[in-house]
Amino acid sequence: MGDLPTERVTPAFPFLNTGVDLCGPFFYRHALRKSIPVKCYVAIFVCLATKAVHVELVGDLSTKSFIAALKRFVARRGRPAVIECDNAKNFLGTSRALPELYAQFRTQQHKHAVTTQCSEEGIFFKFIPPRSPNFCGLWEAAVKSFKKHFKATIGTTILLKDDLETVLVQIESCLNSRPLTQLTSEPEDLEILTPGHFLVHRPLVSIPEPSYEALPTNRLDRYQHAQELVRRI
Repeated sequence: MGDLPTERVTPAFPFLNTGVDLCGPFFYRHALRKSIPVKCYVAIFVCLATKAVHVELVGDLSTKSFIAALKRFVARRGRPAVIECDNAKNFLGTSRALPELYAQFRTQQHKHAVTTQCSEEGIFFKFIPPRSPNFCGLWEAAVKSFKKHFKATIGTTILLKDDLETVLVQIESCLNSRPLTQLTSEPEDLEILTPGHFLVHRPLVSIPEPSYEALPTNRLDRYQHAQELVRRI
């Protein structure tokens, strides 16, 4: 086996070096009945050092939608130094749009040295070679794990947008609770190291949900139905 990339073995803040990929399409509704399903996608951000996962709902495959998802990711996880991705058109468009935004910001705020210095610290997009999925195994594995949990809980059900976002965040919490290694070498110590330790310095624990498994599905309201789906995760 060859040497791992530098970003994988160098200690760094969570999501300082990030890989990203899009998966889908998925569907949601704006109302419970007689509403046309809306197509959407999911962006999977993976920290290359800690293997932590961040999930964002994306409206479509356009560059503007991905930039909006990227802004939400940066606002919650901090600005990454490097984003690795494939050669999809929306990623290529984002890599061209960000320098234009930074250049415009520098022009408007050129009198303020501090803001100018901050604006010069852009995000570097690192593209893998075309048609080489072996270069993005880490975030492809995260996409596979996400799809496994999503299909096991949602299946063919089409939820409302709010309920879908709740399920996505719960799946993110589940992926960030997976074991990486044991904390100590003591046989009696059952504590494990998870990506959640790098994010909140402790394991991620979800709110307990009551079970509605014994009730027929048609008797559950939208909140109970969403809670039952989340409980299965």
